[in-house]
Amino acid sequence: QVQLVESGGGLVQAGGSLRLSCAASGRTFSSYAMAWFRQAPGRERDLVAAIRWSGGSTYYADSVKGRFTVSRDNAKNTVLLQMNSLKPEDTAVYYCAADDSPPPYNNFYIHPNKYDYWGQGTQVTVSS
Repeated sequence: QVQLVESGGGLVQAGGSLRLSCAASGRTFSSYAMAWFRQAPGRERDLVAAIRWSGGSTYYADSVKGRFTVSRDNAKNTVLLQMNSLKPEDTAVYYCAADDSPPPYNNFYIHPNKYDYWGQGTQVTVSS
């Protein structure tokens, strides 16, 4: 059974940094795409960043490019999201997700319905 467990959320002032961690277990994830989504109250769940477990190709939403960095630690089966220069509009619940059949050519699915496994979410609040 695949398990994704997020940690690292919290309250931070604008301009600050947080690092989210997603511990993955239950499968061999080498062919998977791993992603971070976020959902603010009353809004849809949006893709923030994604990474291919094998090869490490990445995707970033325009709103976080240059501020967020997604990475993976193969030895620990962990996916990280380093968030710098945080803004109040980054406030949301952040979810880790796994896609066991990602599209070819190192692409990523944008829609959350394409992801097969989800963590429980972690709250990130950025105060102004």
